[in-house]
Amino acid sequence: MTEHRIAVVGSGPRGMMVVERLAARLTAERAEAPVVLYLIDAVEVGAGRVYRSNQPEWFLMNTVAGQISAFSGLPDAGPARAGAGPSLVEWWESADPDCPGPDSYAPRAVYGRYLRFVLDAVQNGLPANARLRRVNARVADLQPGDGGYRLELSDGEILHVDRVVLTTGHSVPELSGRAAELAAFAEDRPAVRYVRGDSPADMPLDEVLPGTPVGVVGLGLSFFDVMAAFTVGRGGRFAEEGNGDLRYLPSGREPVLVAGSRSGMPLPARGRNQKPPAYSYQPALFTPEHVRRGIFNRRLDFRADILPWLLAEVELVHCQTLLRRTYGADVAARFRAEVAARATTGGPVPDVRAVAERFGIRDQPVIDLDALARPFDGRTFTSRAAFEQELAAALREDLAHAAEGNVDSPTKAALDVLRDNRWVIRQLVDFSGLNPASHQDDFLGWYVPRSAFLAAGPPEVRLRQVLALIDAGVLRIIGPGAEFAGDTGSGRFVVSSAAVAGAEVPVDVLIDARIPYPDLRRDLSPLTTRLRSRGIWTGYVNRDQAAAFDTGGVAVTASPYHPVDRHGQADSGLYVLGIPTEHTRWFMQVGSCRPGKWSDFITDADDIAAHSLAAVTETAPRPVSTPVTADAP
Repeated sequence: MTEHRIAVVGSGPRGMMVVERLAARLTAERAEAPVVLYLIDAVEVGAGRVYRSNQPEWFLMNTVAGQISAFSGLPDAGPARAGAGPSLVEWWESADPDCPGPDSYAPRAVYGRYLRFVLDAVQNGLPANARLRRVNARVADLQPGDGGYRLELSDGEILHVDRVVLTTGHSVPELSGRAAELAAFAEDRPAVRYVRGDSPADMPLDEVLPGTPVGVVGLGLSFFDVMAAFTVGRGGRFAEEGNGDLRYLPSGREPVLVAGSRSGMPLPARGRNQKPPAYSYQPALFTPEHVRRGIFNRRLDFRADILPWLLAEVELVHCQTLLRRTYGADVAARFRAEVAARATTGGPVPDVRAVAERFGIRDQPVIDLDALARPFDGRTFTSRAAFEQELAAALREDLAHAAEGNVDSPTKAALDVLRDNRWVIRQLVDFSGLNPASHQDDFLGWYVPRSAFLAAGPPEVRLRQVLALIDAGVLRIIGPGAEFAGDTGSGRFVVSSAAVAGAEVPVDVLIDARIPYPDLRRDLSPLTTRLRSRGIWTGYVNRDQAAAFDTGGVAVTASPYHPVDRHGQADSGLYVLGIPTEHTRWFMQVGSCRPGKWSDFITDADDIAAHSLAAVTETAPRPVSTPVTADAP
C-alpha cells in the first residue's frame, strides 16, 4: 500500500510533542496504510538548537524540574512510550544520582538529553506499520505539488511527503532600528565588536578576551546566561558566606561586565517552589466568561475589559495569602468565597480591597505592576554608590520574597497569577480578540513586557550571584534608562544612564542579551524567505474598520493551524505551530507541559496529529483530560 508520509520540521519541544502525539495515535488507532514520520532538524534531532544536549551546563531552565514533562501522559506499569512516560525529574533522578530534586532547575543540556530519551522511547514504541526516520539537515525549500509536498534539504536530499508540520522555533531576524545602528557602528571599527541577540549558547562568547570591558544590553533571562558564561564558564566560583550571601572567587579570565536595561533592575527571582507538579490554579475572577460578560458585537480592549479582572485576581491572591498568614486558612477561604460570590452577580469587577479590609487587611500596598517592573522610574541618583545601594536593597527584598515561596509569599503568590492564567489571556487575545490599537499598544506594548519581567524570572541563586559579582567588581549595572551608543570620537561603545550621576562607561564589546521577537517580515532563514516570497506564509493582520495592525506572526487558521496564503486560502496539508505564529497567538515559546496535565501545548500537537493522520486512520476523539492548565515556562 502507498505510504503516508508526514514530515515534522524542527525537533525542539513543539516538534517533539507533535511526534509524541502522532506515535500515541498510531498506537491507539489502526492505520490503513504504512506511515513514515520524518523528524528533521539542522542542529540536533530530538533536542533542537535551544536545548541541544552538548551545550554548557551553566545555562539553566527557569521552571523547576518537577513541573516539566515532554510526555502527554503519566508513566504506568509499562515501558516509557508515547502517551506514558516519566517527567524530567523522574528521568533525571534515574539517570543521575546527584540530581538535586524536583524543585531544582535543570541545565538546558539536561533537558535536551531528556528529550532525546523521549524520542527513543517514542520510536521504540511505534507499531509495526509505522517507522520514524531522523534527518539531521536543514530544510532549504518547500514546494506544494502532486497532492503533497517536495522538501529540499541542505544536504541535497529531496523528500516527497503528504503532510508537513512546521515547528521551526527561534529564527535570526534581520537587524532593525537601534540594533542595526549599533551593528553598523562596529562594522567599520575592528577594535570593537557587536554581538547580536540570540541564544547565548550560540554567541561567540569564548572569543572575548579576559579583562575586556563588555556592555550587555538587557537584564532578562539571557543576561543571566551571559553572566554565567563569563564567570562560572571562565572558571570562577561562588562560595557560601554562611549568612545567605555568596562571595565570588574569580579565575582572572573574566571580562568586566557593564549591563543595563530600561528598568535598571534584573528580572526578579522565581519564588521558592511550594507547588506540586500537578498543581493547577483555577481563577475565581479572571475567567473568559467574566471578562466577556455584557460585551457584544465588538472586540475587547485590553486595558478597559481584561486588565481590571486580571488585576483583581492578582489582588485576590495577594490578600488571601496575607489573610492566611495572619488569621489562618479558614478566614482566607471565607474571604476568597465572598469575593468569588460577588463576581457571579453580574455586576462590575469586585472591589477586592474593600472586602479584604473588612477581613482585617489594612495599610498594605496594592500590587502595582508598573511599580514592581520599573522600581527606579522617575528617580535620580547622585553617584554610582547611591544607585548600587538602592539596587542591592531591591535585590535583597526580592530574594526575601522568593525565599518565602510561591505559596507563602504574598508578593510571589500574587505574581504567579500572571503565569498561571496565561491560558485565559490566550483565549481572550488570540486571533484578533483585541481591537488592533489595544493589541499593539496596551497588550504587546505595555502588558507583555511587564508580564515577562514579573512572571518568568530566574532561579533565586542568579540574583545572589548578581550581588556577589557587583561586590567583586566583575559586574556593574549602569542604572535605569540605560543607553547604548557608539562614540565616533573614541571609536568605542558607551553604556550610560542619565539617572545616575557620572554613569558613562566605554566598552569594547557590546552584547545584545535579548531574544529577538519573531517577525515574519524580517526572518532571514532560507525556508521562511521562500515561503514568504511564494505567498505560502503571510503575515497575520489584526484588522477592523478603523485600523490594521500587522503583527509579524504567521497567519494561520484556528486549530489545527494551517497557514493562510496570499489569496486567503488555507493549505490543509501544512501546519504551523509555535514561535513563528507569535502575535497571531500569544506566548508560543512554551517548551513543556506539566506532568499529566493536558495544556494547550499538548492539545495543539494532538489536534495536528489527528488531522494529519485522518487520511489513514479512523480519527479518535481527543482523550478526556483535566482542564487546560498553565504551561511550564
